[in-house]
Amino acid sequence: MEMPPDIGASLVALLPRLRRYAMMLCRSSVMADDLVQGACLRALAHADSWTPGTRFDAWTFRILRNHWIDGLRQAEQRGDMVELPEEDELVGDVGEPRAMARLQLRDVQRAIDALPDEQREALLLVCVEDLTYREAAEILAVPIGTIMSRLARARKRIADLTEAA
Repeated sequence: MEMPPDIGASLVALLPRLRRYAMMLCRSSVMADDLVQGACLRALAHADSWTPGTRFDAWTFRILRNHWIDGLRQAEQRGDMVELPEEDELVGDVGEPRAMARLQLRDVQRAIDALPDEQREALLLVCVEDLTYREAAEILAVPIGTIMSRLARARKRIADLTEAA
């Protein structure tokens, strides 16, 4: 079992994207950091299962998502409850244009947070992480058509919620 020579460097380069995805999944910076760390450990432990020539980021996102699902199942069995803090203020922002931009961004974030998990994941993978529909479908283990309909519903819901705000 030999690890691909550049997997460590590839993981380090992918860390910001993995953390962003983890934050969208669990909505807690502490939990996201733990999730990313666990996913990286799993990726390193199972590096031989990655096929060179395929998208390393898609493979790693799938590991992270599976690790998150495993954690949810374990928490459900234990009955864990976690409070998620809401961060309302950004230190140092001044001026009306910045304030308006923050309000619009907050509206969009709330709309994204209000999406069902399936739609939010599809939106993040395709629109934020720039994965193809096929890659997102593989990560989420659903048909491409399902990704397309989840994205359409997510985009419509975000538009509806942000126009009403």
